[in-house]
Amino acid sequence: MTSKLDQLKQFTTVVADTGDLDAIAKLQPVDATTNPSLLLKAASLPRYAALLDAAMDNCNGDLGLACDLFGVSVGQQILQVIPGRISTEVDARLSFDTQATLRRAEQLIGLYANAGIGRERVLIKIAATWEGIQAAEQLERSGIQTNLTLLFSFAQAVACAQAGVFLISPFVGRIYDWYKKAEGRDFVGAEDPGVQSVTRIYNYYKANGYSTVVMGASFRNLSQIEQLAGCDRLTISPELLQKLAEDHTPLPRLLNPGNPGEARQSLNESQYRWAMNEDAMASEKLAEGIRLFARDQEKLEVLLTQARAR
Repeated sequence: MTSKLDQLKQFTTVVADTGDLDAIAKLQPVDATTNPSLLLKAASLPRYAALLDAAMDNCNGDLGLACDLFGVSVGQQILQVIPGRISTEVDARLSFDTQATLRRAEQLIGLYANAGIGRERVLIKIAATWEGIQAAEQLERSGIQTNLTLLFSFAQAVACAQAGVFLISPFVGRIYDWYKKAEGRDFVGAEDPGVQSVTRIYNYYKANGYSTVVMGASFRNLSQIEQLAGCDRLTISPELLQKLAEDHTPLPRLLNPGNPGEARQSLNESQYRWAMNEDAMASEKLAEGIRLFARDQEKLEVLLTQARAR
């Protein structure tokens, strides 16, 4: 019997949720994704010290540009060991500013272009706020494809599909965390609220012919991955990828395009905001996720400043 990782790759595109080049090279995912937290971890590794120095040398004192230069440099190295695409995130502090998000997204694409990497190998990650979704819609129209992240609700998924975004990243593990704490109990298998959320979104997209890719993210255990086998893509940490590679039991496909889904919906801004207001979990986890990414962005800026001081 082949490993669960190899079985999963037969019907789901596997994405590495890491900036660790050694792990990526070993586990051979198609795509990879980074975020401020992962870039912060990468920045602490000796192998990336020269990239930190180069980012500061070329930023003209602009720390935001320095962060983008570092993120693109890490992305450039990752693209040398994967066949697919890298997701690189816009500064989370811009999550409620459509125009600023557009400018930073275009800056990232420009930096990749300067490094000889075409936009067809890059996804711009943006938090799935209303403002972020509107920015993504404009970017998609201009030929820049996007990955809408920090997605916790069905309303976010509906709005992203309306906007024609290329890919969404619903956060399975963080949904699970919230309900586990709120209800004081664990969830196993198909009863996991994070699994149920992604399953609902996947079925809705397929039933209504949306081309937006569903990429489950933020996994806490193998069961969550197994329950979503067949999802378009899954972005998985090196630790869980390794566990999949070591497990040689059967892995059935549970998500299929023919599964029944809900009728097509449409949301305007006020309807979107009301739906988010009514979903305590999604509201709290979206706000928390933006705050945490913002703090890690600030820590990365400190590391870059220290690199200049060396």
